[in-house]
Amino acid sequence: MKKLRVIIRREYLGRIRTKGFIISSLLGPLIMIGFTVVPGLLITMKTGGATKVAVVDQTGKMYEGVRESILTRRSGEGDGGRKNAPGAGAVAPDQEAQMRQAAAALGAQYEIEQVLPGGRPIEEIKAELNARVRKGELGVYLVLPEKILEEGRAEYYGRNVSDPITTSQLRHSLNRAVVEQRLREANIDQNRVRQLSKEIALEMTKVSEGGLERDSGGGFGVAMFVGLFIYMAILMYGQVILSSVVEEKTTRVSEVLFSSVKPFHLMLGKLLGVAGVAITQYVLWAVAFGAFALYGVSMLAASGMEVPLPSLPLSFAVYALLFFVLGFLMYATIYMLVAAMVTTEKEAGQMAMPVIFLSVISIYLAFPVIRNPNSSFAFWVSIAPFFSPITMLVRIVTEKPPFWQIALSLGVGLASVVVSVWVAARVYRVGMLMYGKSASLPEVVRWLRQS
Repeated sequence: MKKLRVIIRREYLGRIRTKGFIISSLLGPLIMIGFTVVPGLLITMKTGGATKVAVVDQTGKMYEGVRESILTRRSGEGDGGRKNAPGAGAVAPDQEAQMRQAAAALGAQYEIEQVLPGGRPIEEIKAELNARVRKGELGVYLVLPEKILEEGRAEYYGRNVSDPITTSQLRHSLNRAVVEQRLREANIDQNRVRQLSKEIALEMTKVSEGGLERDSGGGFGVAMFVGLFIYMAILMYGQVILSSVVEEKTTRVSEVLFSSVKPFHLMLGKLLGVAGVAITQYVLWAVAFGAFALYGVSMLAASGMEVPLPSLPLSFAVYALLFFVLGFLMYATIYMLVAAMVTTEKEAGQMAMPVIFLSVISIYLAFPVIRNPNSSFAFWVSIAPFFSPITMLVRIVTEKPPFWQIALSLGVGLASVVVSVWVAARVYRVGMLMYGKSASLPEVVRWLRQS
């Protein structure tokens, strides 16, 4: 046991003191938060100034409604009708300024221009506007046909029609303006319609054995984060195990080590030492994300970006740690077994691909599980040791299964780790002393029988 402790200590301290560990521990949470928050900010960011939009209104009555709908597209559906429109409430100048300020802060800005047909053919007007678009003087122009209210069709012209934000916002704004014009012509008060059709805020409450609790539904994201971290840990530290074992094998350091320590102790020490490094980083990242949940979310909310936080019991943190440890040990043991069978890192990387695919499959299996967490399918995939670190956590945060199922999943996972360590130890003892070629599956089976 003394030699085992020495190996574990060496593997743990030797890797935790490296610059790579320190940098990944500090930058890892920032990178992951950046990948989740920054894309949402970037996709709504408009570069290059305001988008100039020209409106060709062949109806002679739609321009004002379309213009206001575009400028106030996100300031609320019930902010008031079109200014000075018949049958609609007038909008005060200060209120209109607030609408424009809110719209400019939340998305792309627009400059609206009216193009009067003036009796000219529509094709002549389009040719003129197309020339302006090519020169960069105009970003987009809309053509509102005379029968737009009856047929519901409009034309969109622009140099870039692949911008989903601009096209979606203009489509929504145009649709709202058309609906309001139809209501106006039907002598229906559009303000009253807006009030009656105002969207509701859905407050979700989870009904469990312990009673009722408010839930934002974000627990699935936490479970997926744990699963993704297991996947990242497998990629990072699995490669560490592969490189370390293959290096010792190719340089024949293992022969020297085996003269003073048993192969099983050497393998187990490496496994537990690297697992300790992964758990340490897991805890550091969990603390970082906890701090982000306490302070960062409130800062994002103050800037107008809402990030719902799930309300999870303390027991989930315990389960997450247990399943992370079991999942990592399971996959890390397989990595070590693979490393003992090959002679080069290139071969090791190729043979380790199925292990990576198993972890990816478990992430995909989480999606049908969240739809029906109490189905037979969800039960069996949450018991399977290769998938349970992710699928069982998803079941716990969506609709917590009976405790015996969680205990069974942990028990099966622990037994699988023990069996995999037993198999890996026997392959490791023989494979580390074999040189020249990679071991085939029949040879591995023979090693197990002879050991």
